[in-house]
Amino acid sequence: MLTLLSSGLLSVWLDMAGVRTPGLDAFSLVAGPGIPGFVIAGDPEPATDATLKQYLQSLVAKGMVKDTQGVWIQSASTLLANNQGTVPLPAASLTKIATSLAALEKWGHAHQFETFVNATGPVKDGVLQGDLVIAGNSDPFFVWEEAFAVGNALNKMGIKRVTGNLIITPNFSMNAEPDPTTSGEHFKQALDPSIWEEDAAFVFSSLPPGTPKPKVEIAGTVKIGTVGGTPLLRHRSLPLAEILRQMNVYSNNEMAQMLADGVGGANVVKERAAKAAGVPPEEIQLINGSGLGQENRVSPRAACAMFMAIQRYLQPSHLTIADLFPVSGQDGGTLDYRHIPPASVVKTGTLWDVSALAGVLPTRTHGILYFAIINRGADVDGFRTQQDKLLQRLQQQWGIPLTPIAAITPKHPIHPDFTSAGAANRNEVLLGG
Repeated sequence: MLTLLSSGLLSVWLDMAGVRTPGLDAFSLVAGPGIPGFVIAGDPEPATDATLKQYLQSLVAKGMVKDTQGVWIQSASTLLANNQGTVPLPAASLTKIATSLAALEKWGHAHQFETFVNATGPVKDGVLQGDLVIAGNSDPFFVWEEAFAVGNALNKMGIKRVTGNLIITPNFSMNAEPDPTTSGEHFKQALDPSIWEEDAAFVFSSLPPGTPKPKVEIAGTVKIGTVGGTPLLRHRSLPLAEILRQMNVYSNNEMAQMLADGVGGANVVKERAAKAAGVPPEEIQLINGSGLGQENRVSPRAACAMFMAIQRYLQPSHLTIADLFPVSGQDGGTLDYRHIPPASVVKTGTLWDVSALAGVLPTRTHGILYFAIINRGADVDGFRTQQDKLLQRLQQQWGIPLTPIAAITPKHPIHPDFTSAGAANRNEVLLGG
């Protein structure tokens, strides 16, 4: 087995695994430059290595090539098993781990994107005599619920009709639509129940009983334009931590790309993620923020290191990676029909010939196991089954925790009234202010 060279970093990883290290500021120990955030590849732990060999042999027996299967498993500072773990491989949506880390580095977990609603004319007798302007700021999670809340806020201001057009700025997106015109059509529809289609009506039906239906009729059409007019409302998005959770639970590619673009593009995401995780830059190779494309490559070791970096970042805020990524047994989305041990926090990834899974596995004797599995081959469904079985064997080997491990227990929602989609208190009236 190989342990980290830094006793200070070792204490941090023990903290993250649920082992107390009194008198040490865990976050400050990992915040400085030059501190590694990964284990150097060395001799594996015999029992886990034997389990990995059995796993790989089962894949080879089905015609898969051993050297195209990347696996890295570690516990705190100790390497447990490794096969091609330092080789960057097509990682599919494991790329979103890097995007999540880079977004946290840039904005912070509590950041909220702002969208402004302006008017180009006066409001008289409930009628806005001019255009309604939506000045977006690249909010990646402006969805039906948010639009309903904006419509209700406009109604409370007395606005029920717009004589002009709906003007959308290019950086406004609704329902993760990359085309601003389509986003504008969705927004216009959301404000007027008489033109709701099935999606809008279905989402509204899921809102709390008593939620009013907005009623703002826009006479004109949707046009792409620039910011103008007098501000009426400031709409603040969900906090970034909740946006990242939504993105990762459903592995939404459009949301991931919007966040990556906001950070500065794939190269900036790669640089920020590698630096924060302390891994060699060549182990993270990206062309976008979503993972679409074989050119997005991440080593299994780097995937684990990025999870650790996110965990370290969240520690001072009393959040955990379970607040940003799906939890087995609690969340659906990409975990539907999976048999991953309960309370594991994971990120999935899939391309036509790639099946990837990374995250943390809770155990009784080793605390948190960080793992990443990247499989190459044509049997994606078979890979998923074998991945789940490998994690089940590892947990049987090291025991099921008797109590939840705090370091990977979700804390959300911290403020349900504020962090639920469509919360009215994230709209601020600006007219006259």
